[in-house]
Amino acid sequence: MDAIQQHLLDTYRTARLGVPPPPPPGRHDGEVLRELGRRLRHALGAPDRRPGAR
Repeated sequence: MDAIQQHLLDTYRTARLGVPPPPPPGRHDGEVLRELGRRLRHALGAPDRRPGAR
């Protein structure tokens, strides 16, 4: 089962239960990759490139 099929199944289930649907697949991919890159740079001892970061 791919991500779209799982999302459709989860959306169907939440509609039956009357709860909010899950976010679409891939919505947070950029945020996750940025955080992983930040953690990797920190682990390697590289300075943080974010503005205002210490």
